[in-house]
Amino acid sequence: MPPAGAAPAEPERFVDLHMHSTASDGALPPGEVVAAAKRAGLVAIALTDHDTVAGLAEAREVGDRLGVRVVAGVELSAVEEDEVHLLGLHLARLDEVERQLAAFREARRERARQIVDRLNALGLPVTLDAVMAQAGTGAVGRPHIARALIAGGWARDLREAFERWLGNGRPAYVEKRRLALADAIRLVHDAGGIAVLAHPGSEARRARLEALRAIGLDGVEVRHPSHTPEDVARIAALAEHLQLVPSGGSDWHGNADGPRVLGAMHIPESWLQQQDERVRARAAAEIPA
Repeated sequence: MPPAGAAPAEPERFVDLHMHSTASDGALPPGEVVAAAKRAGLVAIALTDHDTVAGLAEAREVGDRLGVRVVAGVELSAVEEDEVHLLGLHLARLDEVERQLAAFREARRERARQIVDRLNALGLPVTLDAVMAQAGTGAVGRPHIARALIAGGWARDLREAFERWLGNGRPAYVEKRRLALADAIRLVHDAGGIAVLAHPGSEARRARLEALRAIGLDGVEVRHPSHTPEDVARIAALAEHLQLVPSGGSDWHGNADGPRVLGAMHIPESWLQQQDERVRARAAAEIPA
């Protein structure tokens, strides 16, 4: 017990810096994502939809009303030695981001068309219209194709859709348009944000992170549902040694249970504060002397 007369300890405050809405492949609209975050007791979130910042205006409007800070983010697929995911966080110039990402969203639609063509050739009469109906106004991706397959009765669930048809090396798989990691980092910096390597898991290695830091990487996702406790400990140590800011989140797509539940990673608010400091330092470094 605290000493008599001592002020009670402040409750620990948590954030979640990786999640998705219907602006890409999440299940809930941006405003409902923020409302769910409020119910989960989070004080801040980062909305990180794939290849789009379209959900941020709605998310921020609801966040202002509910008292939840909404960090402007995006998740990009990029290529270094292999495909990696990059989180752009604390984006300031959203119009510039949107202009550059429009071309990637069009590439996503073309990829979806090619996948549908392959599925049709395999005897599954799913249509692009059915896929786009699943995507709504969001950036289309393989999860939307999987949902169209489920709705049509050609797959029982997402797992079967990916394992049988859509996953890497499966019959209907089509590669994404390739964005070099250095270019993805530059895109994030041009928008005033910081670049964070998403869910590196067991692939996190000192030499690789040092090389990525040399081309502008600012941080690394330490806590993610795919990380084992050993991964978390190793990545946290690497981040501290290399002076990369830590990040983390549930990678929430709307799940009501399982490992990817909103707020499940218990990301401390202090990590967000470290990111704020990095944003300020990067902005100061860009001001001409």
